[in-house]
Amino acid sequence: MELRHLRYFVMVAEEKHFTRAAARLHMQQPPLSQQIRALEAELGFELFIRHPKGVDLTTGGAVFLEEAKAILARVQDASRRAARAATGVEGTLAIGFTSSAAAHPLIPRIIRAFRERYPAVAISLEEGNASRLSERASAGGLEVGILRAPVSRPTGIEFHRLLLEELLLVLPIGHPALANHPEAIELQAVRDEPFILVRRPGAPGMYANLLHACQAAGFEPRVAFEVERMLTNVSLVAAGEGVSVVPASMRDIHRESVAYRRILGARPRLVAPLTLICRGFNQSPALQNFIELARQLAKEYRSQAQYRETGSAIGEMACTATDGA
Repeated sequence: MELRHLRYFVMVAEEKHFTRAAARLHMQQPPLSQQIRALEAELGFELFIRHPKGVDLTTGGAVFLEEAKAILARVQDASRRAARAATGVEGTLAIGFTSSAAAHPLIPRIIRAFRERYPAVAISLEEGNASRLSERASAGGLEVGILRAPVSRPTGIEFHRLLLEELLLVLPIGHPALANHPEAIELQAVRDEPFILVRRPGAPGMYANLLHACQAAGFEPRVAFEVERMLTNVSLVAAGEGVSVVPASMRDIHRESVAYRRILGARPRLVAPLTLICRGFNQSPALQNFIELARQLAKEYRSQAQYRETGSAIGEMACTATDGA
C-alpha cells in the first residue's frame, strides 16, 4: 500500500464518482478504478458500493476513510515540520552560559532576539563554569556555550569571539586608593591588598594575565580567595575582604558598596573576551541560525554609542567572528 493509493481512495470517496475523481487527479478513469480494486484486494474487503450514479462507501470503507485522512494529514504535517526544522525554524537548542557572560547585556539580547525570530525553536538554558560548558559542548549535550575565555580546546569545538571588554578594578567603598584616583588606578596602588579571583580552571587566561600584569608592576599579588563565579568576587569585595577585577559590563553590581575603576598601564592589557563555543560538525540549522544572529548582534553592539560610553570597548581589537585565541 502506498500513499498514492490512500489519496486516490480519499478523492473517490469525496467525489462519490470515479470519473470526477479521475479528473481531479489528472488521470484516466480506468487506471484509477484498477488502483482502487488493487487496494481493496490488499485490504480484503470492498471500500465502495458501485451503482450507475457513482459510488457509496461501505461500512469498512467509511472507517478506512477516517484513518486514511488521518494518515495523510500526519504525513503532510511531518513534511511541514521537517521542512521547518531543515531551515532552523523549528527544533531545539540547548544553551549554557557562565554567570559573568550572562551578566553582559548582549547575551540576554541575543537570546531574546532569537526567541522572537524563531518562536517554534524550544530553548533550554543552563548555567555552569567554562570547563563544564566546554565538556558538555564537546560531548554533544550542549549545542551552545557562552563564556569568557576558553579553558580548554576540545577537538571539534568552534570558538566565536563576540566581544572584548576591559577588566575593571573593584574596591570597597571608602578604600583609601579611591581618594587619589577618581577615574583610574594603577595596580601598584593595591599591591598590598588581598585579591579575590575566579579559580584558575574557570578563567585561566584572565587569571594568568592579571598575575603577569602585577608582576610587571613589581609585585606578586596575594590571592586571599579563589571563587567559582565572578559575581561572588564582587560580593566579597563589598564585604571588605579584598579587591578584585571583573569585566566592565558588571560595573553596576553592588554599586552602593563597591567602586569600579579603570586600570592604568597594565601589561599585558587586562581584557575579558565574550566567547561563543559550539561543535564544529553536524550543526543543526537552529544552531547555525543562532550563531549567525549572535555574530550580527555582537557587531551591532560594538558599533553602538552605548557600548562605547561604558568604557567597555577597546577600539576595534580583533573581535573576529571566529577566533582561535
